[in-house]
Amino acid sequence: MNLVEVSGISRKEGDAFSVRDVSFVQPHSWKVGIVGATGSGKTTLLKLIAGLLQPSAGTILLEGKRVKGPGETLIPGHSQIGYLSQYFELRHHHRVEEILQKANSLSEEEASIILKACRVDHLLWRKEDQLSGGEKQRIALARLLVASPVLLLLDEPFSNLDTLHKNILKLVIRELSDTLQISCIIVSHDPQDILSWADEIIVLKNGSIVQKGKPVEIYKRPVSEYTAALFGRYNVLVPALAKAFSIVTDIEMHRINSFIRPEAFSLVADENEGVKGEVMEVLFMGAYNEVQVLVAGHPIFINVYKPSICKGDIVYVTLEHDPYTEN
Repeated sequence: MNLVEVSGISRKEGDAFSVRDVSFVQPHSWKVGIVGATGSGKTTLLKLIAGLLQPSAGTILLEGKRVKGPGETLIPGHSQIGYLSQYFELRHHHRVEEILQKANSLSEEEASIILKACRVDHLLWRKEDQLSGGEKQRIALARLLVASPVLLLLDEPFSNLDTLHKNILKLVIRELSDTLQISCIIVSHDPQDILSWADEIIVLKNGSIVQKGKPVEIYKRPVSEYTAALFGRYNVLVPALAKAFSIVTDIEMHRINSFIRPEAFSLVADENEGVKGEVMEVLFMGAYNEVQVLVAGHPIFINVYKPSICKGDIVYVTLEHDPYTEN
């Protein structure tokens, strides 16, 4: 039995649907990322799963039992689902220990494991107003976990955090998922946050699923320009480019007008092994340079690790035979 089964869920608000006919399943211990542009329905879908919003149609099952919406129950929300909003609040003027005790349903030993995993065990005697934003976020997460949910829903958990606390929280969530085998769904406006974490990614647009699959498939095989753009820089293999590259590599017809990531292209020294191009722009990105090259009258972006590339250089570009077959 799957942990979560979402079947034909829709929510209509006025004359428009914020979520429309969404279906997916989540096995136990599975990590799911939900991504999409602002207004695509990510938060609404998460609240529907949590039982905090009433669906207009469809059903949500948690371990085979229907999750009721607020129109069917006195207190909105499901007791076995932990939902952390990006607008969470902690009790004012309380120590961390008191905040956690009110929610705790675990033994002292079990709770200790959670507190250490969330990196908050050293904060127990501090008051709420003595905590940083990142510390508050991890305490809010620990507060949910000590209530022993079977499913954890995190809505934009990395928003409003500086890089240091964002990286700490990423480590915490990964450890909770991998070590404690906690099933989790994360909503993020920055899909890069979940590419290396999720078992499956669901892409929403205008409240509907436009693509779902493993992270490597979503990244390397986007079905639309919308999905391609969500995950960073991409190139469109227009027919003119496909024709130019067909001279030095086999181009499958199905790849014409597909979306190619910059790392699928590379520079070669031998003009017989690459297509001639002119460097139009070089952007320093830290570990690499993002180089814009004009090939066959079309600009393409390539990740280059040689620091000697300059604007105006003549270079030779090749395209991997089939980057989509890599795991």
